[in-house]
Amino acid sequence: MDEEAITIRLTRDQAFVLSDWLYQVMFRSDDLEGIVHDRTVWSPIYAISGTLDKTLSEIFMPDYGPRLEKAKERLRANLYGEADESATPGEDATATPQAHQIERGTAGNHGESGQGR
Repeated sequence: MDEEAITIRLTRDQAFVLSDWLYQVMFRSDDLEGIVHDRTVWSPIYAISGTLDKTLSEIFMPDYGPRLEKAKERLRANLYGEADESATPGEDATATPQAHQIERGTAGNHGESGQGR
């Protein structure tokens, strides 16, 4: 069995948006079980999520929500050639990230990365 590590390269915006999405699916809802029926796939998902959490200082910053929205705008512009509005009309862009920070124990952390999951 080959246990050689695999490297995945993402832009910082891609990593930030993916980290937020993984957090939402894994910890804010029961979606992971509904999306990924084979629990053996959870191991790499948790590994990716943990690596992103250790790497991204953005998740510890007090302006998490606005930073996340800017990253999403840049990714949309790269994908579609223009910035467009949130994919979910009426979505509160700041409520979820604040909950993300509170549950991770990072709200008000002001960039100190010693905390987290």
